Amino acid sequence: MKAAVASDAATLKSAPARTFKDRWWAVFDLRIGSLPLPVYLVLVAVLAAMTIRGKLAADLPTGIALVAVGGFTCAELAKRIPWIRHIGATSIFAAFIPSMLVYYKLMPSPVVKAVTDFTKQSNFLYLFIAAIIVGSVLGMDRRTLIKGFVRIFIPVAAGSIAAACVGTGVGVALGLDLHHALFLVVVPIMAGGVGEGALPLSAGYAQIMGVEQGPLFAQVLSAVMLGNIAAICCAGLLSYLGTRKPSWTGNGQLTVATHADDADMHKPPLAFEFDVSSVAAAGATAIALYLLGVLSHQLFDWPAPVVMLILVVAAQLFHVVSPRVRGGARFMYGFFSTAVTYPLMFAISVAMTPWGEIVTAFHWVNIVTAVSTVLTLVVTGFFVGRLIGMYPVEAAIVNATHSGLGGTGDVAILTAANRMELMPFAQIATRIGGAVTVMVALAAFAWIH
Repeated sequence: MKAAVASDAATLKSAPARTFKDRWWAVFDLRIGSLPLPVYLVLVAVLAAMTIRGKLAADLPTGIALVAVGGFTCAELAKRIPWIRHIGATSIFAAFIPSMLVYYKLMPSPVVKAVTDFTKQSNFLYLFIAAIIVGSVLGMDRRTLIKGFVRIFIPVAAGSIAAACVGTGVGVALGLDLHHALFLVVVPIMAGGVGEGALPLSAGYAQIMGVEQGPLFAQVLSAVMLGNIAAICCAGLLSYLGTRKPSWTGNGQLTVATHADDADMHKPPLAFEFDVSSVAAAGATAIALYLLGVLSHQLFDWPAPVVMLILVVAAQLFHVVSPRVRGGARFMYGFFSTAVTYPLMFAISVAMTPWGEIVTAFHWVNIVTAVSTVLTLVVTGFFVGRLIGMYPVEAAIVNATHSGLGGTGDVAILTAANRMELMPFAQIATRIGGAVTVMVALAAFAWIH
């Protein structure tokens, strides 16, 4: 015992004393999100000074600094709140608190203008989605990719039917008219967001009924917002459930491995060595695929994200992309999912999320109807996914994205679940599932009227 104490004393005596440089580096390694603490404090001070002097620009460096400080501050605050941090509080804070501050004029108007101009001019939401989809698909095993894309339609379709029945039934039981509950609350939740869902739905309803679109759009949009909030909370709970029941989750992998998959796993893995030029090549690949999607939208009115998703899946299946660039794509995915998610959500909240519509929707009947719709969608995905060989937590999370706010909703829901790898499958649930929902709903609405 004495020898051990003497040895520890000798070790302490021989250990070099911590210098000022060491202590400073320890402080510099503290993080607010991805920002070192001293850098965060400097950015806050500089941006505050620019705001006070009225010199806050909307250029790229200033815009990045604004959304980074705002997004990481919201996420860091949410992480400090007990209990609710397990149900997606970081996503809720980043997605809705800035919108509330704008609505009640608690955010300085120069900041609002700079963030809004930067977000709308740069359109970096679609850069983010392109990087996430391309990075996750190219970094995915081909067998897992095929199995996931073939099977995901089953829980999404089953969940949609069950959610339509249960949500409408709950709404009617609480006093809503059948048509109102189905077409103005339940259907908008599963319609794929605003641009692809709420707008065409309300336009179609207005044309069929011969009325103005504005009031209908407000009602539809409020249901979409409620569904998105409920889906974020469900995703957070599912993530927590996965930590309690590890056998129920693949931690981002959708399908359960079979014996053949296990045999493949014991083969020597492909080399994913890459350098900076490989990351740049992966970024260029993502942008090229996205622009092909945009061109298809211009020529044939096809949804750009869906076309991009089809192209990158085909590229992975047919070995179009080299292993080195695939390694760069995997690094690109990691960077965007870690460093860009919360700044993006902050930017979308300030520039595009109407808090007034959310407040209007906060009637208890609408809330209960929306929550019952989303819960049914999620629970059905959980059990159906388990029956067909998928991890139930991941299947339920993908079903939750079917009730999200389009691309921004997918980001918020998958962030709350900490499973950004599911973005390709979420895009199927949101884009294709939403388009089918809109077409079927408008046909049924026209037939009834």
